[in-house]
Amino acid sequence: MQHKIRIMAFAGALMTAGVLLAGGFALGIGKPSANPEAQAKSAVLVVVGYACHDADKTSVTATAEGIVNGKRETIPLKLIVLSGQSTYAVTRQWPAEGKWVITLVEANSKFNGQPSAILRVDGDTVDFAGVTRLTRAPEKTEIEAALNTTAVASKF
Repeated sequence: MQHKIRIMAFAGALMTAGVLLAGGFALGIGKPSANPEAQAKSAVLVVVGYACHDADKTSVTATAEGIVNGKRETIPLKLIVLSGQSTYAVTRQWPAEGKWVITLVEANSKFNGQPSAILRVDGDTVDFAGVTRLTRAPEKTEIEAALNTTAVASKF
C-alpha cells in the first residue's frame, strides 16, 4: 500500500514539474506602495501579466463594476503602462458613491484559460486580502456576489 502511495506521489511530482518547466501564465496584483512609479501616478493597485512565452502578446483588461443608487454600472478602466513587461497601474476611475469591485482579466492566445481576479474596493481602498482569483473570466454571478460582500480589509 505504501509503495502505491509513493508511486502516486512521485507521479504527481513529475506532473507538477512538467507544468512548471512548460512555463507559466499568471496575473500578478500588488500594492502601489511597492512601486514608486505607480505611487507617482496615484494608483490604487498594480497589475502584472506574466507569460513565459510570447509575453508581448499578453493583454490585461480592467473593469469597475458597481451599484450606485440601486443602479448597476460598468466602467471600462484605462490601464497606465508602467516600466516592466506587461505592468500597469490602475487609478480610481469610478465614483466615490456606491459599491464597487474591479475585475481584471489576462489574455494571451498561446495559453488556455484566462487568469483573472475580482477585488472589492471602497473609494481608494482595495481589499487585497479578499481577492478572488479565477482561471477564467469572472461570471456575472461571481461579480454580483463580490458586490454584495462589504468587507474591505487593507488600504494601499
